[in-house]
Amino acid sequence: MQRDGNGALLRRHKLHDSTPEHVDFLVKDRQGWEEYARPLLNADPRRIDFEGYRKAKQHAAEHKRFFAWSGINVFESMHPVCGHEYMLMGMALDPEWVKDMVTTYSRLTLELQEILFAQEGYPDGIWYYEDMGYKQHPFMSPRMYREIIQPGHSLTIGWAHEHKLPVIMHSCGFVEPLVPGMLEAGIDCLQVIEVKAGMDLLRLYRIMATYCLSWAASTYA
Repeated sequence: MQRDGNGALLRRHKLHDSTPEHVDFLVKDRQGWEEYARPLLNADPRRIDFEGYRKAKQHAAEHKRFFAWSGINVFESMHPVCGHEYMLMGMALDPEWVKDMVTTYSRLTLELQEILFAQEGYPDGIWYYEDMGYKQHPFMSPRMYREIIQPGHSLTIGWAHEHKLPVIMHSCGFVEPLVPGMLEAGIDCLQVIEVKAGMDLLRLYRIMATYCLSWAASTYA
């Protein structure tokens, strides 16, 4: 077993590569977060792979392809640090702690993007990974999403839109109940529609159409 940079103790398969088992975490609550993780989360340029971004951007330009900066957003930043179980218990029992993590990671993401794009130029769009569901259920209720996660999404997506960058959000699992909130946060595209988890494209289309009509009616009433 080994402890990674997030402070998570991981058990890996000895014979082949696979998803590691998360055994333990230094961060299990607000105290662990403030002691072990938060002080280290600063926008140091050493975190950025400038050369990798430059090469990918050049390759896309040479082949006339849409080029997206791709990375994780707040949900995918948090659970590797404290695990899904502690994160979800925090949402229920100490939401202010999780909100602080959301604020910290969303601001850090934007600060690092600003450094990268100022030096290497802007992409054509932004692609965020946020696996917020599993089979037949999201990890949280729509209310919890709006109160805790959505502010981070709104901040990062709003910044992208201010710079005229469309936002694609990838989310594995069943996230149908969260889609209206994700639309409110500003996503331009949802990827992927995972059928085996319970997602249904036609049903989702009707939900999105109803939401958009309701939004239009309330906005232009």
